[in-house]
Amino acid sequence: MTRRRVVWLILVVVILLLALTGCSPQQMKPIDPNNGMWDRFFVYPLKLMLDLSAQVLFGSYGLAILAVTIIIRLLLLPLMMKQLRSMRMMQALQPEMQKIREKYKNDPQKAQEETVKLFQKHNVNPLSGCLPALIQMPILIAFYYAIMRSEEVRTHTFLWMNLGAPDPYYIMPVLAAVTTYLQSKVMGTTNNNPQAQLFLIIMPAMILFIAITLPSALSLYWVFSNLFTIVQTLVLKRTGYLQPQEGAAK
Repeated sequence: MTRRRVVWLILVVVILLLALTGCSPQQMKPIDPNNGMWDRFFVYPLKLMLDLSAQVLFGSYGLAILAVTIIIRLLLLPLMMKQLRSMRMMQALQPEMQKIREKYKNDPQKAQEETVKLFQKHNVNPLSGCLPALIQMPILIAFYYAIMRSEEVRTHTFLWMNLGAPDPYYIMPVLAAVTTYLQSKVMGTTNNNPQAQLFLIIMPAMILFIAITLPSALSLYWVFSNLFTIVQTLVLKRTGYLQPQEGAAK
């Protein structure tokens, strides 16, 4: 994982934090699909999916969140598979990248040019790993509004939680942070890279900080989403889809 990718992902989380914590009660108007593109194409579809899922799943909005999470993750699956393959390619290219850095250590511009050529040669986009996170950001924000602007979801309880309020025992935020950490480990995003190791610590900490202040439903979404990704990655590894491409850099 490159420094640029780490910065991008941290920036995504910071923007998400500012967007969610900046919402005031006055903004929580009833969801109206005719009230602009945001409600029509983001908030209302998620609210509708939650309502329909809850009707099928015994009226439980907690289980509805699980169902909607699986649907969202399946829709994002092609992007996630592309991200994982890109990460494997980046790992395979690390020796070549290190040679370029050493060869042009006194000429950063030339090193950058050669690195770009290396990426182009192997059809690798170093920012592709950020794409799923960027796509998920509006989904999370829309999910927040779907919860807070829907009385049915906002007032529903699941296990020990009120889905429209923060977890009083901090159990779900902690689980969100822990599963975020485990997801990164299973996906192999660290690769003994100092920047990636830092990201491995910073991201769960930021998720924990955000989840403590936001409705439990979002923490529930994070936990379900992370668990899905962990299982998905393990399955892809077992089937050989993510076998290290040792010859990729040759």
